[in-house]
Amino acid sequence: MDTNFNNFLRKINNRDFKIAVVGLGYVGLPLVIEFAKNGIGVQGIDIDIDRIEHIKRKKSYITDIRDKELRQVLDAGKFSASCDFKRINEVDVIFICVPTPLKRKYLPNISYILKAVNSIVKNIRRPSLIILESTTYPGTTEEVILPIFEKNGLKHNRDFYLCFSPERIDPGNKAYPVNKIPKIVGGISPEATRLAVKVYKIIVDKVVPVSTARTAEAAKLLENTFRLINIGLIDELSMMAHKMNINIWEVIDAAKTKPFGFMPFYPGPGVGGHCIPKDPLYLYWKAKHHGFKPRFIKLASDIIAHMPEYISKRVLNLLSRKLSEPKRGGMPPGAARILVSGVTYKKDVKDLRKSPALDIIEILQKKNADVSYYDPLIPYLKINTINLKSIVLTKKTLKEFDCVIIATDHSLVDYNFILKNSKFIFDTRNVYKGKKDERIVLL
Repeated sequence: MDTNFNNFLRKINNRDFKIAVVGLGYVGLPLVIEFAKNGIGVQGIDIDIDRIEHIKRKKSYITDIRDKELRQVLDAGKFSASCDFKRINEVDVIFICVPTPLKRKYLPNISYILKAVNSIVKNIRRPSLIILESTTYPGTTEEVILPIFEKNGLKHNRDFYLCFSPERIDPGNKAYPVNKIPKIVGGISPEATRLAVKVYKIIVDKVVPVSTARTAEAAKLLENTFRLINIGLIDELSMMAHKMNINIWEVIDAAKTKPFGFMPFYPGPGVGGHCIPKDPLYLYWKAKHHGFKPRFIKLASDIIAHMPEYISKRVLNLLSRKLSEPKRGGMPPGAARILVSGVTYKKDVKDLRKSPALDIIEILQKKNADVSYYDPLIPYLKINTINLKSIVLTKKTLKEFDCVIIATDHSLVDYNFILKNSKFIFDTRNVYKGKKDERIVLL
């Protein structure tokens, strides 16, 4: 076997190596902490100066990382962070954990990956192992990243080893932190896969090697496409159930008593965050390039995207009936005072990315409703057309609103207090499950 490979493998087995994590967001920073806690020296690199300043002050900006955890690895000398890509030359293993947004709804944007790779190529130590964790379309690692290294005179399996291992972080999920989630690894070569498996086994109990990087890329997209389609299905069924005067939440509870062949999904105001709204559309885009149009993906995405409009319309129609004045023929939208409770995309997570609650606020504002919000995690909103501060939740303020929309079900919120002091509640999260009160309307 190749001497270069054997020497590299020996370094990993002896834990005599250093890593760099490019991109210190909700994927990269937890990865840093895990390796540093296990004695591996980590160089963090991010172009966001604010993140670097937070790290220097030993203050975490990620929900799943406590200040204490960050302080411990910094004080132990196992982690340092900077904006300087020249530090890449000091490490042996490089993780790329940068954002992969969409340019438009169906058009992937891998510009952050390309910028990171081009910076790495200029500063790489030979040999190095490069692992892409950023979610992307099948073929990116082999068709896009590999040629960049080769065009710069670097030979795979000699100067570098290249892999894809999809991030599977679930922000706010305390049952499954990064070290408890199995890692899928697919390399450009068997040697690359073997090295990456060894590296991940330092922090993760179970590592699942697959035959190619393309397989690993597709596996991540399958996971989130599965969720997207099932959420889209249950959202559509919730709208159907409303028309048929059926409680969809009770239907789901009944169906999930079956011990096989069924998995419960729940309706809601939409989906947010980094993965579900975006990842399946990467697969949709790539499939179209191969002459195949995945109809389920587009349909589910369109149904979910419609939920904020559907909820806004239902709320305004209900208010019009409840507060109508016979002579005026109903209450105009501008007369409604509406409170949105919870604006993050997910329960107990301080993250506004693609939050459907923001869409609801914007839609209601465009219909001239007087909209406020309450969220214990978000003190103010200055995003898109929204410029609001979270209200103080008191008896007096609640009684001023015609309706409260429960958009995100944070644990910190006292829902009994809201119920006791509100005129009308539209519950998109089933927080009032089993409550018999004419003021509550379920999605």
